Amino acid sequence: MKIAVFASGNGSNFQALVEYFLKKNQLATIEWLFCDQPNAFVLQRAQRLGIPFHSFSPKEFPSKKKYEEKILEILMDKEIDLVVLAGYMRIVGATLLEAYESKIINIHPSLLPAFPGLHGIRDAFKAQVTKTGITIHYIDKGVDTGPIIYQEKITLSKEETLESLEAKIHQIEHQSYPKVIEKIIEEMNSGGIKHD
Repeated sequence: MKIAVFASGNGSNFQALVEYFLKKNQLATIEWLFCDQPNAFVLQRAQRLGIPFHSFSPKEFPSKKKYEEKILEILMDKEIDLVVLAGYMRIVGATLLEAYESKIINIHPSLLPAFPGLHGIRDAFKAQVTKTGITIHYIDKGVDTGPIIYQEKITLSKEETLESLEAKIHQIEHQSYPKVIEKIIEEMNSGGIKHD
């Protein structure tokens, strides 16, 4: 199975995914990285890991539809089966959603439906919750509203800082995301997808 990863920033989840599937390459391969930020560090990671990539911004296109049509053209050319978002900071539009229905997966750094949007970790920390975590879910047309596949909770300590919470969240993302993607692929291969 061929995977494409979409990212916008540092790319630590992208690297965790690539390294995981390189060890288990009989199941799936990460064939392509797309980044909407031409100066993002994730592009350096892709180069170092030998993963083909493209980077262009929606600003280069007359509409979001044209932007996504260009992405879709590359996805089709590379015969991508599954799209995995790893810190991709844009709402996926109808062009991609229709072409890859139930085949675009995202990871979000909170226990959805709590704290959707760009700042899930910070928002949970500011709300002084005792528990937060990660959510892996399918993408739909809303913001972090798609069907939930997997959640993992962490408890905040009394001494928790925003930095320590971010480190904890990233650690469980890097451990859990590749394993959950692997399970989804196994279920896709066997013809059945299950939601929690």
